[in-house]
Parts: sequence; structure tokens; C-alpha cells
Amino acid sequence: MKNPFHLAIPVNDLAKATDFYENTLGCQRGRASDSWIDFNLFGHQLVCHFVKKAHAENTNPVDGDDVPVPHFGVILSFDQFDILTEQLKNKNQSFIIEPKVRFSGQPGEQRTMFLKDPSGNALEFKAFKNLDNLFAT
Repeated sequence: MKNPFHLAIPVNDLAKATDFYENTLGCQRGRASDSWIDFNLFGHQLVCHFVKKAHAENTNPVDGDDVPVPHFGVILSFDQFDILTEQLKNKNQSFIIEPKVRFSGQPGEQRTMFLKDPSGNALEFKAFKNLDNLFAT
């Protein structure tokens, strides 16, 4: 396994964040306190920190979609992407950008989907047709 990343994000309700990351995305809970909680997000450490301040809404156009900025996520295999997509649809999860193929026929061809957690953090999950093209120009 490559080195896992660590990402700390703001959430305005730890209970709702816990429900989303554990029950909607299937993340395993790690260490916690009254103001933060760790999750295993596909082998990476995601820490939700309680804050009161709301998020700004920004987007950037990418291949015909208004992509939320900032956002974060994980690159999955096609099988993992399909399983997660089905899991999210079965839980009636709303998508910012529905699961789709982006950059079709190009070196960066990928499946992608965007959703928000209960605190408004935007997440992207993607799967590349050819992972060797992850940084292709």
C-alpha cells in the first residue's frame, strides 16, 4: 500500500458526521474525543473536527460540470466504485454530480461522482479506466 493520506475536515455535527461516514460510506471509526473523530476512509485517515462556521460554496467548471471546490475523495478500482455507487443509491444518497464517465476516450478517462456529507463537505470518488494515466496530460 502507498502512504495513506491524513485529512482533517470541519463538521458542524459530530453525530451526523459519524452516521454518514460509518453508515452511508461504510468507514470504520477510529479514535475520538468530544471535538473530533477519526475514520478509516479506504485506508486513509479522515478526521472530522467539530466547528460552528459554515462553508463557502465555490465551483469550477470541469468537463461540463460545476465541480465543488474544495472537495476531497479517494481513487477506487472500478469494482469498488460500482459497489460504493450501488450502496449510496440504496441509501437514497443525493449526488451533486451523479455517477458518470468523465473525459471519455481521453488519457484521463474516469468514472466519477460527487456528494456532500451532512456538514456540506464535498466528496469525489473516482475510478480510472487506466490508473497509469492518473497524472497523464
